[in-house]
Amino acid sequence: MPGYGWISFTTDYGTFDGFVAACHGSIARIAPEVRVIDVTHHVPPADVTRGAAVLAQTAPFLPASVHLAVVDPGVGTARRGVVLTTPAGLLVGPDNGLLIWAAEALGGITSAHELTNKDWTLGDVSRTFHGRDVFAPAAAKLAAGAQASDAGPAVEPASLVRLPDPVTSIGDGWVEAEVLTVDRFGNVQLAADGTMLTGLGSELTVNGTVRARRGATFADVGAGELLVYTDSADRVAIAVNNGRAVVVLSVVPGDIVRIAERR
Repeated sequence: MPGYGWISFTTDYGTFDGFVAACHGSIARIAPEVRVIDVTHHVPPADVTRGAAVLAQTAPFLPASVHLAVVDPGVGTARRGVVLTTPAGLLVGPDNGLLIWAAEALGGITSAHELTNKDWTLGDVSRTFHGRDVFAPAAAKLAAGAQASDAGPAVEPASLVRLPDPVTSIGDGWVEAEVLTVDRFGNVQLAADGTMLTGLGSELTVNGTVRARRGATFADVGAGELLVYTDSADRVAIAVNNGRAVVVLSVVPGDIVRIAERR
């Protein structure tokens, strides 16, 4: 079929209600042959940073797609809906920073358009459910072969809303970085690139007091011990073998964690 043929779908809607199903329905009504990959619908409510991180770390491993993402605490306000074009796919969603990291992971933004084409919506547009009435129909149109330029007027990529860059720093024998995400296993992912561990030894402390060891797999430390490693997204991460690092460290996304050589 013409177009991408695939849509990836990321939201904070959860799966207890019918929100996700309604969006799938909007897609199916417009482009029934398009296949949808549900990335996650369990982004913490209104956590744009978490949604941006999950999407950016997943999108490069999917087929060339229209990436539909809706974590939209500003729904119904003056915030724009946008379509971003990259060398490896399109992104559709609110202009609140949610899409930018993924766009960069897919090769960078080559063009951007504001989503204003009223012919692309389904019925009356709800003020509180643009996922169903605006973004999902647009993603379906694009996946089926519509051009991004038909979504609405071009906008300067520099005008798009960006999230603040996560905090990272490095020194002699230490790394400091912001907690970016915590996964369902309790592993703590930092904003630091995995290469920032290169200069560190194997015996470490976390936040000055918690003993840890650098390794490559969870089995490199004993049960209950703390592991510092490079995760599958090439980020510095902290885990506990058969435990939950987030509990041991008592951190939340946005906190700063310091990893240092034990001396």
